[in-house]
Amino acid sequence: QAQQAKFLSDVENELEELTVTIAQAKKMVELIKGAATKEREGVEKLFAEASEVLATFQKEVTGFIEEGERSMLGEAEADLRWKEERRAKLAQCKQNLENVPGTDTIYFLQEFQALKVAMEENLSPSLSFQNELNFTKCTQAVSAVKDVLSAACKSQWDCLQGKATDGLSFQEMEEGLCSPSPSARRSSHHPASSLRRWEMPAGSMAPAIAFIIDLDSDTADKFIQLFGTKGAKRVLCPIPYPESPTRFINCEQVLGVNLMNRGNYYWEVELIDGWVSIGVIAEDFNPQESYNRGRLGRNEKSCCLQWNGQNYVAWFGGFESVIQQPFFHTIGVFLEYSEKALTFYGVKDSKMTCLQQLKVSHLAKGQFDPFQNKINNKFTSLFLCKLKPAFFLESVDAHLQIGPLKKDCVSVLKRR
Repeated sequence: QAQQAKFLSDVENELEELTVTIAQAKKMVELIKGAATKEREGVEKLFAEASEVLATFQKEVTGFIEEGERSMLGEAEADLRWKEERRAKLAQCKQNLENVPGTDTIYFLQEFQALKVAMEENLSPSLSFQNELNFTKCTQAVSAVKDVLSAACKSQWDCLQGKATDGLSFQEMEEGLCSPSPSARRSSHHPASSLRRWEMPAGSMAPAIAFIIDLDSDTADKFIQLFGTKGAKRVLCPIPYPESPTRFINCEQVLGVNLMNRGNYYWEVELIDGWVSIGVIAEDFNPQESYNRGRLGRNEKSCCLQWNGQNYVAWFGGFESVIQQPFFHTIGVFLEYSEKALTFYGVKDSKMTCLQQLKVSHLAKGQFDPFQNKINNKFTSLFLCKLKPAFFLESVDAHLQIGPLKKDCVSVLKRR
């Protein structure tokens, strides 16, 4: 009986413990269900908000394209009509003149005068296409947004699964999406303005690599037409820019507003047409220098990579170095200020080909290279100045566009 009583007591205790643990388990089940429901609702809400943001962005970009199309079509169609009417008028005057009898001198002079007046009529204004570059860069802007979203989704999914990631984490991306420059804020209506630069976290030993450039309209020569703050094209008719002490007057050049005086900087330039030089220049360079002295790389205050239609050529201090490489539409520029080095890359499909590095590098005994010798003697003095991105549009219709950056290239440079 004593054993039976003990056994029953043990059973009773076990039942009480199970009752307690069952209550705890029920609470845990309810807690999990509640947390999952709350998380699900939060995720659904965030996805709905993200979809709304993307839908708004899509509407804005589509509207931007339609507005650009209307603007450009209106101007182009008006120009076409004017040319057709002028051609018809000239053809009619020419026909009238040819039909005049050879003996009717007075009638001939009248028709000749009419043809002369038609020939001397004012030409139609040249097409401006102010929104040309913005309008045609929408696909590139949306593609960049897609790439950021894809990379962020993959990174976070790997984190949720407990996998390590090789690329940028979403937190790093989020830290890298820093506030745009004042000039970029002024152009925030453009869909690409939300694509901001990636940079190292604040307080890091290595300053930002990815570098956003805005062209400075106060430096543009009168024969350079700017498209927003990212595009530049050389034109035949001078543009009535306001007077500015920083404006180039003898060379078709324009600078970026950005200053570089420490750390590492990387930017990319699209070569759209013509002969273009890309480089850096000292902030205190005199923009009123003569053509021969004022061009990028023809002085010791600047250096550049030139595309002359056949070859790439590096210039510094009036000395040149011809580069045997195929043409690249995208040129990457990597300035390592503390290392006193400037490297130009040809970029294609996010792969980088080094075209030329400008850096002090003493030659072996018995060798002599005038260009490298100039670099060795004078290049380091350039880094005593604050530097600015600089662009020289050498041929008529030369055309370039700044960025956007290919993040794969930025990642490669960061790992160096």
